[in-house]
Amino acid sequence: MAESGKIGDPIVFKIPDGASSLPKKEEDVLSTKKKNPPTCIIVLGMAGSGKTTFVRRLISYLNQSKPPYSINLDPACLEVPFPANIDIRDTVNYKEVMKQYKLGPNGGIVTSLNLFATKFDQVLNLIDKKSESCDYVVIDTPGQIEVFTWSASGNIITEALASQFPTIVVYVMDTARSVNPVTFMSNMLYACSILYKTKLPFIVTMNKIDVVSHKYALDWMGDFEAFQDSLQNESSYVSNLAQSMSLALDEFYSELSAVGVSAMTGQGYDEFMEAVGKAKVEYEVEYQAEYKRLRKEKEEAEKKNQEKQLEKIRKDESSGYGESVPLVHSMQREVDESAVKRKGEDVYLRTHGIDDEDDEEIAEGRDYDDEEESKEYESFKKYIDKHNERTEDKINQSNKKTDNNS
Repeated sequence: MAESGKIGDPIVFKIPDGASSLPKKEEDVLSTKKKNPPTCIIVLGMAGSGKTTFVRRLISYLNQSKPPYSINLDPACLEVPFPANIDIRDTVNYKEVMKQYKLGPNGGIVTSLNLFATKFDQVLNLIDKKSESCDYVVIDTPGQIEVFTWSASGNIITEALASQFPTIVVYVMDTARSVNPVTFMSNMLYACSILYKTKLPFIVTMNKIDVVSHKYALDWMGDFEAFQDSLQNESSYVSNLAQSMSLALDEFYSELSAVGVSAMTGQGYDEFMEAVGKAKVEYEVEYQAEYKRLRKEKEEAEKKNQEKQLEKIRKDESSGYGESVPLVHSMQREVDESAVKRKGEDVYLRTHGIDDEDDEEIAEGRDYDDEEESKEYESFKKYIDKHNERTEDKINQSNKKTDNNS
């Protein structure tokens, strides 16, 4: 991970080893005094949808008023096209993870995120420290959307952010690739699944409107019959499925916030920020209380588990289980005074659990083994000698026969 004092400076970041110097109660008081915590924008999107380009343009747009705090969570990217305050690549080496754990590309990304998630509490502390100097935290996720959306680490990161800061999920969709109604339906199904999984304010951002206008998508979302008409030319089984699903998603569209942007030209970012402002209000009204309740329940469950473990230890001690065993003895108990015959003589410390009788038995066993080995050696030597004598006799006899024949 990397943190820079100013955006554009060299990225030099080191996770602090210890906790904050302030007591926990004082930290809680200070955090409650902050009226406007930064809004976290988690950007998701299919590979090739222009997600990272969208993040770069968004950071450039926000820099005009107040620089945001940017985080890169893609460990597999070669270069980050925006100044990242925190970069997962500075903490986890993606290629080394693949090599050590013998994983493929997606498995390496998942494992890298899992390793990074174990330190995400420190990321939250860094964001909290920067809350007075920035209004937004922009988080770019891996291009393989399922790696982040359906992994345990992605769920941990999302819930950790949502429990402490206003958090919004942005789903970037490629309008140029979604002109086909079946492809559009697939994108909407994925967006719907992410919405119900994250349980956070959700914005569908239709990117690349400089190539293809997003009006067709808004028409399909707002008019059920218009989408049905577009499916008339499709005769595949998937089109029949899309017709069935379109009616089910009609309710989903009614509550969905959708805007069109162009990451290349910057078009539509004013409307996008208006949608972000509405989503923040939605979080504070509908989602914040729920996440606070979940966080409180989790803390209480952890506290009960710790108390249960302590109570179990106390019961074991009181019932006599697990009596302490002395592992270190004093020198007086360990060294036999009779073994020291004169001052300055070397002291022999016997191994624990082996007394003199055991030493004698081991010595006798070694002598017995030596005798057996010597007997086996003598027997084998006699066998070799006899074999050599027989071989020489056969050679001599064959030589005599050869001489007689000649």
